[in-house]
Amino acid sequence: MFELLKSRRSIRKFQNKEIEKEKVDTVLKSALLSPSSRSRRPWEFVTITDKKLLKRLSECREHSSAFLEGAPLGIVVIADPEVCDVWIEDASIASIIIQLSAQSLSLGSCWIQVRDRNHSENVSAASYIKELLGIPAKYSVECIIAVGYPAEEKKAYDEDDLPYEKIHYDKY
Repeated sequence: MFELLKSRRSIRKFQNKEIEKEKVDTVLKSALLSPSSRSRRPWEFVTITDKKLLKRLSECREHSSAFLEGAPLGIVVIADPEVCDVWIEDASIASIIIQLSAQSLSLGSCWIQVRDRNHSENVSAASYIKELLGIPAKYSVECIIAVGYPAEEKKAYDEDDLPYEKIHYDKY
């Protein structure tokens, strides 16, 4: 697991290669195994492979989401706040499980923050996505995870460069 964490980096350039169904299924099953508060499982996942839809989703934010257009898969992570008061945490945990599962399958990924981000001056990124995908009003959108075969290489993290000063023992 430690090696997987060191090698996982945000990938924003993807090969023009479809992801095998078995790998997509493994990533999605992994997401369904994500821990959640009191096992409430407030999260749900909308998978997008349609290129035209990925293009439109890539325009969900004013900045920092354009690379989604080049990904073969986008996973929109949503949750029902009525199911659990810590839906943000639960959706975030599921999102990183998606990323780690993808990494274990030699796929790259990158988180696109949606909650509290804007599509335009008067429209939130979440509202744009909900309308585009027909997501019911009761759901909140946490993020989109772009997934695909990497078309860029990034060096793994070096243990010697970890910010060890952020670890405290017994007291701050």
